[in-house]
Amino acid sequence: MNESEIARLKVSELRSRLSARGVKGTDGLKKPELVKKLVKTLTSGKTASSGGGKRTGKKASKSLDYSQEITSTADRPERPGRSLVTTDHEVIRQWAKARNAVPATVAGTHHDGHLGVLRFDFPGYDESDRLVEVSWSEWFEAFDKRRLNFIYQQQLSSGKRSNFFQLENPDE
Repeated sequence: MNESEIARLKVSELRSRLSARGVKGTDGLKKPELVKKLVKTLTSGKTASSGGGKRTGKKASKSLDYSQEITSTADRPERPGRSLVTTDHEVIRQWAKARNAVPATVAGTHHDGHLGVLRFDFPGYDESDRLVEVSWSEWFEAFDKRRLNFIYQQQLSSGKRSNFFQLENPDE
């Protein structure tokens, strides 16, 4: 989404998108300020809620409880094979980049102009023809709006690199 598309959004939609990205204190802002703030959050790739850790809710899975929280790229797994969880955009981006994976969505799952099922497209993945590559900013916007957690592994317990990941909404 570019700046001119953002500028065409209604004030309520701008506030909603900023809120979904964890930005607070938008009530007193006028439309040009809201546009500027949303553009800044989208281009930085960061949000107020992208500081790592995990999002909690009533329907969080047991795997969330057993996963080690990762809050920055400096954090390391306690041991090989450890389940990890984060909401940090740079941690997720680096994990995918190390595997040559790109952000994607499942074809045909888009609705009302919003991304559908979020995935990563890995090189050599048999079902790649079902995936549509999207930008990181689009992917993270949907990730944050849906309050998802990124549960993943860096390595299998054998030490071999793992491509395992799961996206979970602790509210649903």
